[in-house]
Amino acid sequence: MWEVPVDDATRVRDARTAAREACLRAGLAAPRTADAELVATELATNLLKHAGGGRMVVNLVARPADGAGTSVQLFSLDNGPGIADVPAALRDGYTTADVSLGAGLGSCGRRANSFHLYSVPDRGTVAVARIDPEPAGRGTARDDMPAGGITVALARAERSGDAWGWARSGGLLTLLLADGLGPGPHAADAAGVAVAELRRGAGLPPLDILRRLHTALRPTRGAAVAVAQVDAERAELSYAGIGDVGARLRTGDTWTSLESHPGIVGAHIPAHVSLRRVPWRRDSLLVVHSDGLPGRWVPPEDPHLLGHDPSVVAATILRDAGSPARPVRDDTSVAVLAPDRRTSTHDSHL
Repeated sequence: MWEVPVDDATRVRDARTAAREACLRAGLAAPRTADAELVATELATNLLKHAGGGRMVVNLVARPADGAGTSVQLFSLDNGPGIADVPAALRDGYTTADVSLGAGLGSCGRRANSFHLYSVPDRGTVAVARIDPEPAGRGTARDDMPAGGITVALARAERSGDAWGWARSGGLLTLLLADGLGPGPHAADAAGVAVAELRRGAGLPPLDILRRLHTALRPTRGAAVAVAQVDAERAELSYAGIGDVGARLRTGDTWTSLESHPGIVGAHIPAHVSLRRVPWRRDSLLVVHSDGLPGRWVPPEDPHLLGHDPSVVAATILRDAGSPARPVRDDTSVAVLAPDRRTSTHDSHL
């Protein structure tokens, strides 16, 4: 993963370089790499022109189930003046009173397989673009995913000890978040093993998944793990967590914390782990996160945000939970699970 603070013109080049390096790591062909570089350049330029700066985050997203390989996901986060009219800003040639946006955001939407923009006047903007190995076909339906997330590393390291992933098996949709013990490559290895194991056991119930993970992670440092599974037929969410991971469920206008048990998957886990079962409704939303997110983060209430793609919700939570006065103290991951976003693919952050 890559994180670039965009506070002067030289950082636009750094954002473009990060996108290129991510595409190289993902094995994307030259045309898709060029698309990613253009999107990164436009988003970073807009951060300087319209927000007074911000940050770019680039994650790799693995999508093995549909044969599409690895995608590159670009995030732009700022606390600037925001965009009063988002649909207008996405049209080519849109101008403000003092500067033209030209074809920038519209071009981002055309070149990315998925492009989402959330903005609130006086509070800032979050943009998320995903570049897949193959370009999106003309007339392709909106590519909604049932889960999305963002990961940043301590001290802007290239590897994070956190990882998240989701998998579908029949009517079951399972979201996993793993926080490898400590920062650095060994923690990243542990989290990666957890995500890989989820893909192999996606049809199992959460407690069985945790037991399999406990065995799979024994050669590693171990990890804190949260597993949430939606059963579409029963309209039910099941949740189990071990270690310092957090989860909050929104139903209607109410947020509820879902507790995790002390322990480290792969090292020592409780003899009994309880499984929390709750109804999963059309207005439900689940947020899981590692302990890099401040414990007292405030859940979002804006209904417009909560209806956005899960990756936008996750990125906005990450942005709003931190500040220069509260620097990131650990690797941080936020993943969001939303209802009614059917797809046959897997999607995981590496």
